[in-house]
Parts: sequence; structure tokens; C-alpha cells
Amino acid sequence: MREITMRDALREAIDEEMARDETVFLMGEEVAEYHGAYKVSRGLLDKYGAKRVIDTPITENGFTGVGIGAAMSGLRPIVEWMTFNFAFQAIDQVINNAAKTRYMSGGQFKVPIVFRGPNGPAEWLGAQHSQSCGSFYAHVPGLKVVAPSTPYDAKGLLKTAIRDDNPVIFMEGELAYGNKGEVPEEEYTIDFGKADIKRQGKDVTIITYGNCIKHVLPALTELESRGIDAEFIDLRSLNPIDEQTIYDSIIKTNCCVVVDEAWPIASVGSYVAWLISKNCFDELDAQVELVASEEVPMPYNHTLELAVQPTVEKVIEAVEKVMYLN
Repeated sequence: MREITMRDALREAIDEEMARDETVFLMGEEVAEYHGAYKVSRGLLDKYGAKRVIDTPITENGFTGVGIGAAMSGLRPIVEWMTFNFAFQAIDQVINNAAKTRYMSGGQFKVPIVFRGPNGPAEWLGAQHSQSCGSFYAHVPGLKVVAPSTPYDAKGLLKTAIRDDNPVIFMEGELAYGNKGEVPEEEYTIDFGKADIKRQGKDVTIITYGNCIKHVLPALTELESRGIDAEFIDLRSLNPIDEQTIYDSIIKTNCCVVVDEAWPIASVGSYVAWLISKNCFDELDAQVELVASEEVPMPYNHTLELAVQPTVEKVIEAVEKVMYLN
């Protein structure tokens, strides 16, 4: 094992898959000459050349469509959006073409394509460039949606995504690229639909995904100091969702807090809370609590920006509520 950053883990996954399979290529804004907006693709242009690491114009709708066509023709594109906020320009291509083509062709066309880039709240970027987009895509049949929280998960999930014959939405925390974690030297992959229990516990279940881990991990430390033994589940995969791991944990702890940096209405977090309420009703000692961002556009003012998002304090308060401690 060695400690590397999230961006290095992503680069290793792309590099190894491009070396393994010559049909894999990377395209997107500034991925080649500039090495990627977040430097994930550093060095790949020199190694693989301009036919496999392709700078595109600032036309998300256009190059996303080109990627889908390439996937239908037998290639395996990795389409990097500079941010998922810009991907709204291409959402028709993703939902009406990538997600539905295999179904509507009766399986005659596969669409092995990965759409990846930074997602979620950043800092001082304002309402149009700082939002969590997972539920937009998890809602759509035909798309697989993953959101890693650690370098280990990022590398293993991205390799799986590139090898999948279906379109995969791969959401990377915009503020997580510099986060470090241990990654094996040997090759590995991580299956979709497999949540990770990152901490075993018996008193309460806390569920989240992606960069929301930054709110949960400090909360776990504080809760432990108060004698609360919390179990922490990282979904990793938003569609498909690993329901069984969630239910097994609720049977053990009897109470749950879900943390999601998206808005609460029709979010992944609210769906998970509903699943638990529906399928574990008799196991619950209290209603499931959802900690989400406030239902407002992201403020530019940094104090307000932090205030509307989940926080360590909000997670702890929710845990105390489901455990009847406040």
C-alpha cells in the first residue's frame, strides 16, 4: 500500500485502462495540453498522443454526443466535464441518448462510456457552479452512478466504470482531489452496488457518500468521545444502491441518520431514508433523520455558504435526536 491523492488515483486508473485496452480514450475541455482542470490527466497526452487524449471545444452538448457515438461504434470513451455544473448543457445527450440507446435498440447497441468530473459544493463559486448533481442522474434508468470518497474507492470504481458496457456517471468531489489515502500497488476493481462499512458500530447508523465524508468523519470522533458507537456506511454507488448492507446495519443499530450535500427534495439521501422507513419500519426506534443542504441556491458569501451545507454539528444533532439524547 502507498498513500496517494485522489487525483493520482484517478490518473492511475485511466492510465492503466488505456494501456490495457486501446479502445479507451479521454476527451474533454483542457484534458490534454493543460493536463486537466484539476490535473487528473497530467502526463497522459505525452504517453498516448493526441488521438487518445483529446482537447475539445467548450461545447459540452457537442463533445458529449461525439463520445456517445464513439461508444456505440465500439470505442470506450472517458468524457471529462470540467465540472458537473457545465454538464447541464449536455443533459439531453446523457438522458435521451446514452441512457436509453441500449434499451431502445433491443440490446443491439452497447454504450460503454464514462462521464466524469468534479461535483458538489466548492468554495466561493456561487450558485451556478457549486451544487450536488447526483440525484439528477441516479433518477434515470440506464445510467449507473457512482461517487467515491477515498482514493482507494476512486481508483477501483473508475476501473470498473471504464470496463462496463453501460454509461456510467462518475462524480468526484470538487474539493477532494488533494485528499490522500492508501491504494494498493496491485490491480483491483470495486463492483458497483457494494456499499462500504467504513466504521463498525452498534448505536446508530450514519449513511453518506462522496465528499460528505468530510462532515461525517469528524462527527464520528466527537460521538465516540461522548460514548456513542456509530456505524458509518459509505454508499459509493448511488445507482444501483446496496440496500442489503443498509438494512443489515439498521437491524443492528435501530436508528439512522442520512447525510447528503444535495437539496433535500427528491435527493439520493431522501430516497435512502424512504427505503429504510419502508423496509425497516419495525426495526426503527425513531424516524430516519436527513441532514441535507438548505433549499436555497448556494450563496457566494463564505459564511452563508458553509451555513447552508451539512456540518459536523448538524450530523451530531441529528444523531442525538434519533437516539433521544436531546
